[in-house]
Amino acid sequence: MIYDEVSKFYKGYQLKKCVIGYSCGGRELYAFHMGAETGRQFIAVYAVHARELITARLALKHIKTGLKCGGGWVIPLLNPDGAIISETTFPLWKANGRGVDLNCNFDADWGSGRLNTHVRGGENCVGDYPFSEPETIALRDFTLKIRPFVTLSFHTKGEEIYWEYGGRGDIRGAHILKSATGYEVKRIYGSAGGYKDWCIQKLKIPAYTIECGSDGLTHPITELKELKKCYKLLKIFVEKYGG
Repeated sequence: MIYDEVSKFYKGYQLKKCVIGYSCGGRELYAFHMGAETGRQFIAVYAVHARELITARLALKHIKTGLKCGGGWVIPLLNPDGAIISETTFPLWKANGRGVDLNCNFDADWGSGRLNTHVRGGENCVGDYPFSEPETIALRDFTLKIRPFVTLSFHTKGEEIYWEYGGRGDIRGAHILKSATGYEVKRIYGSAGGYKDWCIQKLKIPAYTIECGSDGLTHPITELKELKKCYKLLKIFVEKYGG
């Protein structure tokens, strides 16, 4: 189970770390610090969607790769309950343990997305109100505490980079991500309530979503090697974007 992998890694991690909160099922939401503790800090979040749990293993790869300069926080598994559902019962499940899609639950034009629904299930449910879920509350509060200069959200799949929301965003970082992966830089329409959207709209900081892996792959992706273009992506981005 991916939650057990991340938990074991956390217990053995010798650098700065913390639990930012708990899932709706009471599971720890782990955060690992890497790089310099002073100066501007980034936040990178993974496995927001349950069936994209392979990105949690990508997060551990990023932590092991390390940084030459800059510093920030990695949150490998924002949705542990949903990941367990995907691993054991419903492989294509995206939502958390209460049937809410965490990437529709942030306060950025909440509930206005093209596919949004208020019906709980495996995907697209926005929840009862913005930040109704303990996982999004934890990420919101941690983000407000750290005040990062940039955030990155790692998802699967499609080999695309989203950088803009509501006419705002910093395309420079998107081009750094593109140069490292060959992924296409795109605007996305008809979507709202995501972590990237909230960071850009409310915190007014650059934020990026990276859709790792070929669109020809099938959810859930099981082999980390399918994301090999992203193995050093966090390191390259932080060093070039400016930590």
